Amino acid sequence: MHFIKGHGTENDFLVLPDLDGDIELTPAMVRALCDRHAGLGADGILRVVRSENHPEAKEMAADAPFFMDYSNADGSVAEMCGNGVRVFLRYLQRVSLVGDSAAVATRGGIRRVRARGDGDVTVNMGLPRVLADRPIATAAPLPPTRGIALEIPNPHVVVEIASVADLERLDLTRPLVVEPPLPHGQNVEFVVRRGPRWLQMRVHERGVGETRSCGTGLCAATVAIATADGSGPDGTPWRVDVPGGTCEVTWRPDDVLLTGPAVLVAEIDVDDDWLYSVAAP
Repeated sequence: MHFIKGHGTENDFLVLPDLDGDIELTPAMVRALCDRHAGLGADGILRVVRSENHPEAKEMAADAPFFMDYSNADGSVAEMCGNGVRVFLRYLQRVSLVGDSAAVATRGGIRRVRARGDGDVTVNMGLPRVLADRPIATAAPLPPTRGIALEIPNPHVVVEIASVADLERLDLTRPLVVEPPLPHGQNVEFVVRRGPRWLQMRVHERGVGETRSCGTGLCAATVAIATADGSGPDGTPWRVDVPGGTCEVTWRPDDVLLTGPAVLVAEIDVDDDWLYSVAAP
């Protein structure tokens, strides 16, 4: 089985070309491949399927020819992946399936992605939905803190904390306690204000754990802080720093734009005998 390794601000993925939709990628296979010690290592897998060949994407095929079938490292599926869809575009460009832009079908709807001349990629992430929920999130050693819940389209809880020192002290190596949890789980973003329209963030992703970056989380954090500020969707860019780098988020009345790097680093052929043996029921 052939994979391409890539990352967006060090949120790393395995891209699996499967245009005809013939490969049965089971949760056990995903877990084995994403294992950082016994497998290839990744935060998730981006399976590339022609939309017409996937039952969840057929209705989008006329407007978005390719479907990003995204799986988290634990084998669960997610609605969208903001860093992953930028890597997805880089792969489509690499194999000459698209030019500088593409409409990509996802479980969260169609996302329009375009490469810029400076090496970054911009994604139209759609409109956020701020929820009434105000869950309390706990990450040692800080006390339980109330957050803002929203969907874009993945579910998030954004928690603002006081200082960079507090952010760096957080233990995100274990599952977080969120009360009450959102119905489909949640990513939890811890955010510090560094200056005007400048945030620093760490994230614990459902189905993965702490990651070096989270594209939908970058957008969620910006929307949550802009909402708290009262600035709202005014179309002015925000800088968001994560352990893996820096992205730009722009919240407009009709959309949220996410801009950041996307890099392909390797092509890998996996031993099928190994994969099927370790992923056997």
